[in-house]
Amino acid sequence: MERVVITGMGAVTPVGNDVQTFWESLKAGKCGVGPITKFDVSEFKVKLAAEVKDFDVTQYVDKREARRMDVNCHFALAAAQQAVDQAGLREGNFDPYRTGVIYGSGVGGLQIAEQEIPKLNEKGPGRVSPLCIPEMIANMAAAYISMRFGFKGENFCPVSACATGNHAIGEAMRAIRHGYQDVVVCGGTENGIIPISMAGFQNMKAVHMGEDPACASIPFDARRSGFVMGEGAGCLVLESLTHAQARGATILAEIAGYGATGDAYHITSPSPDGEAASRAILGAITDAGLTPADVDYINAHGTSTPLNEKYETIAIKKAFGDEAYKVKVSSTKSMTGHLLGGAAAVEAIACVMAIRDGVVPPTIGYQEADPDCDLDITPNRAVEMPVNVAISNSLGFGGHNACILIKKV
Repeated sequence: MERVVITGMGAVTPVGNDVQTFWESLKAGKCGVGPITKFDVSEFKVKLAAEVKDFDVTQYVDKREARRMDVNCHFALAAAQQAVDQAGLREGNFDPYRTGVIYGSGVGGLQIAEQEIPKLNEKGPGRVSPLCIPEMIANMAAAYISMRFGFKGENFCPVSACATGNHAIGEAMRAIRHGYQDVVVCGGTENGIIPISMAGFQNMKAVHMGEDPACASIPFDARRSGFVMGEGAGCLVLESLTHAQARGATILAEIAGYGATGDAYHITSPSPDGEAASRAILGAITDAGLTPADVDYINAHGTSTPLNEKYETIAIKKAFGDEAYKVKVSSTKSMTGHLLGGAAAVEAIACVMAIRDGVVPPTIGYQEADPDCDLDITPNRAVEMPVNVAISNSLGFGGHNACILIKKV
């Protein structure tokens, strides 16, 4: 089987609109959470989100074309352009039919639906935009990436809520490992800071409703009371080691393991026994031919909800046994908020950078220990240490669990 390596990365996040800025912010413990500015929240209970700042889509997409797509596609195309540029993919050094795109979104162009449904109800069907459907459907980010770069291989869009990005990365790895593709551009994106989304999450009591950014997204802290919505995208270029070496690409890290399971339990809550999540974690470790003792860092799903960290801690303990207390754990969602379908992709990038620089990013805002979350959660400050193997957990609504393992080359 082919070994699979990462040769390019791109990111648009609440703490930086490229990989290096994003990573410097994580190392510094910069909080990306603030008052919502994208719409009027006077009638909303939720007041905070982690918005992307100072993003200019026209650096990546023509203004006229940008008007014909949802913002999730803006983020995705920017991240993809960065990743493809870093990987050095250009016409002539890849086979278009062996270069795929597996790129997901949790809800796709929900903002378009939010805009067009009132037109239907108030003015009739003739006023609905003829572009409504292609702007709304979740696969359009994958489609636009393929069209931008001429990638004609496998092309599809995983949709598994918060686990979307890791499913995309894992399936991309498998496609290359088993010889179906040479290169796959993968990741996830989300444009979730919109009224319909925020209203839905607030009414299900899933989001934090306070007004102090410093204690809003506080994973593993006993005071945690709900996640903070983020937005943005992450993109990785995966490639067979053989193909990358043949074209002289710079190899950033190896994607060596992938595990995925389903809780079969509840539409929003993780399973209290943590069994399925632990099997996804162990699956990724076993897939890489490693043991729990080999893992240096876990980028936790860590959403800052009361149930997630309690049950994720149980899952980590089941997977790692006594090693659970020896591995560094942190949640970068403490800084970025929760990017939903884009979360796992930017967290995979954080793992690659942790390996490259030998730095474990912190869980900021941590003040009150929770006895149900008694892991080494790396509070408030980054820790310098060798990181050879990192795991990223993603646990989505509906019980979708996906875990990837990244290691130093």
